[in-house]
Amino acid sequence: MSREATAELDDPTTLRVGINLGNMLLVTDRKPDGTPVGVAPDMAARIAEALGTGVEYVCYPTPGEVGDAIDTWDICLIAIEPKRAEIIDFCEAYVQIEATYLVPAGSPLEKIEDVDKPGVKIAVPARAAYDLYLTRTLQHAELVHGQGLPGTFEMFKQGGQDALAGLTPALLENAKEMPGSRVLPGRYTAIKQSVGTKHGKPALKAVIEKVLADAVADGTVQSLIDKHGVTGKLAVATDD
Repeated sequence: MSREATAELDDPTTLRVGINLGNMLLVTDRKPDGTPVGVAPDMAARIAEALGTGVEYVCYPTPGEVGDAIDTWDICLIAIEPKRAEIIDFCEAYVQIEATYLVPAGSPLEKIEDVDKPGVKIAVPARAAYDLYLTRTLQHAELVHGQGLPGTFEMFKQGGQDALAGLTPALLENAKEMPGSRVLPGRYTAIKQSVGTKHGKPALKAVIEKVLADAVADGTVQSLIDKHGVTGKLAVATDD
């Protein structure tokens, strides 16, 4: 199976991996030569080991740019999203991150359900997985798009939006910079992080699915979460 899978790579000797540097829970650092460090790069290295190939990381600032650059990688490690699935064939998730809202001091918004109301403006990084989710599901609130996580937070701090949509761990850090702000309890979704291939790569996907399933079952995913210091922020994916 690995020979069939490597035949589906652009270069049978090297697994090219699309990495989203914008997810600070999955990519926690970079080596002096720019090589990404974190749960996602380690999972990619494990897949390359199973294939018997080398690994090359192709890094981009945002998940949207990873998707746009589909011709530069064999696999990518980003969140599962129906819109992205139009061009990317996703495996089962291996980790997940809860998403909620940050509201400024004095906000009347108290719970998740309060946010989707007429007149409410939500700051959100353009093309993040939760942006795509909210675009599909919100009925009344208006999304105001920013560029990347830092840029969107800076926009939110300037005022004009009623809530900032994001991943709970990041919002908890953002809240420290905004006295009186609050992270709303609960979640509007859990962002499932996975590995994707281009369409039409069945042997490659089969190898990846097995690697991910084994890594979840044997505790490897949890050990990587602990190793990279994101315990309590990143969780092993569940079926719910």
